[in-house]
This record gives sequence, structure tokens and C-alpha cells, in this order.
Amino acid sequence: MTAYLEVISLVERLHRQFLEVVKLEIEGLGIHDINNVQGMMLFNIGDAEMTVGELTLRGCYLGSNVSYNVKKMVENGYLAQQRSRHDRRSIHVSLTEKGIKLRERLISMHRRHAAMLSRAALSADDLQGAGATLHQLERFWLRGSDLVQRQQLAARFVLSPDRVIDLDPEVEI
Repeated sequence: MTAYLEVISLVERLHRQFLEVVKLEIEGLGIHDINNVQGMMLFNIGDAEMTVGELTLRGCYLGSNVSYNVKKMVENGYLAQQRSRHDRRSIHVSLTEKGIKLRERLISMHRRHAAMLSRAALSADDLQGAGATLHQLERFWLRGSDLVQRQQLAARFVLSPDRVIDLDPEVEI
């Protein structure tokens, strides 16, 4: 169990350290109207046009934070937004010219870091192995969360010979 907890802690620390690197890069460019999380959201949107919901599913972002960050990036000219033609409740976002320029700078940062990896004694094989392990852990957690949700749902209902009884009818499924 110790190794498992160490990996969880390491992933969390790596995420924070990476966001600090992004913050320093953005500040080094003299940009002060976007933060590191918004910069990575911008990077992850890329050339796509997507909804806020899709952005939430793609990244490590919580729903309310995504909405707030999208709003700020629209206000600061990094994103354009428009309502979906098919579902007026849905808003699609895409990068503006300003957003594209910052994304290109972040791509340059990633290229610089990739070129520096060999000096840190990290090979492509090392990264592929780490990536494969992290993907396995991700699949494990996805299966685990699905199992917990199914168990919670099953615990809500009582099967009797003639009907199903919902023990918590106030909560929508």
C-alpha cells in the first residue's frame, strides 16, 4: 500500500510543479492577464472547437472552475464563444488569435523541455513506461469509481418479488 500512496502523492506534486513551470513561462513572456491553469486549458483546447462540458471531460478541471476560467479567457480575449445552433444551452469555445499566439508559445516551451530531457537522463522509453503505468492507474480508478457508483445505486433499491422499491425517491438518478 505504501507504493500506491507514494504514487498518488507524486502525481499530485508533479501536477503542482508543472503548473508552477507554466506560471513561470507565462510570467516570463510578460503576460499577466491569464493564469497557469487557464494557459493549460487554452493549450488543451488547441485547434478544436468544444463545449465547456467537453473541456471538463478532457482535462483535470472541475465544472464550476471551467466556467469561471472560460469566462475570464473570453473577457481577456483568449477565447471566442458562441451558442450551439442545435442546443442553445450549450456554448462552444475556440481560440482567438491572441489565444493561438499564447498556445504557440506554450508549444515552444514543451519542445524546449523535450529537448532537455536527454540531459536529465530521461529517455523516450522511460517516459513511455511511466505513461503506460499511469494509464493503467487511470483505468483502475475509472473502473473503481464505476463500481462504487453501481454499488451505491444498488444499495438504494430493494427488490421484492413483485416490485422494485426506491429507498431514496427524493434523489434523482
